[in-house]
Parts: sequence; structure tokens; C-alpha cells
Amino acid sequence: METLYNKNGEPIAYVSDDNEHIYQFNGQPVAYLKDENIYNYYGRYLGWKYDGWYFDRNCHRAFFTENAVGGPIKPMKKIKPIKAIKNIRPIKSIKEIRPIKPIRSLSWSSFQLYEYFFQ
Repeated sequence: METLYNKNGEPIAYVSDDNEHIYQFNGQPVAYLKDENIYNYYGRYLGWKYDGWYFDRNCHRAFFTENAVGGPIKPMKKIKPIKAIKNIRPIKSIKEIRPIKPIRSLSWSSFQLYEYFFQ
């Protein structure tokens, strides 16, 4: 299991043991990984994962994991909440064609949790 932290060090989601599905701690499935790419269940391309960082579509760093390498200074991590029982995952829609990746930025994304996963 991999925990995703935001720029304030708050744990906002986690990757399940299958290393594919991303859940909020309340049990809501919000996205999934296909290789290094991140999609929501409506098929929208959200960004990608690289060196423990989760990037948004604009190549800004949205979330980090315990193993994140490089990038901006990471804040102190806050305590993880208890995980709720996982809700049933929705059926995956057809994936949007991912755009060409821009050059990675060292700055944080302006997206918050809901803006990132439900855009």
C-alpha cells in the first residue's frame, strides 16, 4: 500500500495492495493506475506517477509518497486516518488519449483532492 500526501503533508488517498486502484481513506475509489498513467473511472487522464510523485496534467506535483525522490521540499507528513471499508469500484470508461507529457515542474499543483480526481 502506498499513501498519497498533499503539499501540506496530509494523507489524502492510498493505492490498494493490487498497485492499481486509488482510494480515499473513506473507502471511495477515485482513480486507477495504468502503467505510470493515472485515470479517473470516467476515463479522464489525470496525470502520471514518476519517482514517487503524482503529477497533474500540467506537469506540476500534486501528491507525493514516502518514496518520492527530488522535487520541492516535502512537508512533514501528518498521521494517516484509519481506512474505511472499500466501496465497490465503478466500471472503467474508455480511457482518454493521454497528451504528450510536458517537462516536469518543481512547483506544486494548484489542484486540491477533489479538483484532481474529479476534474
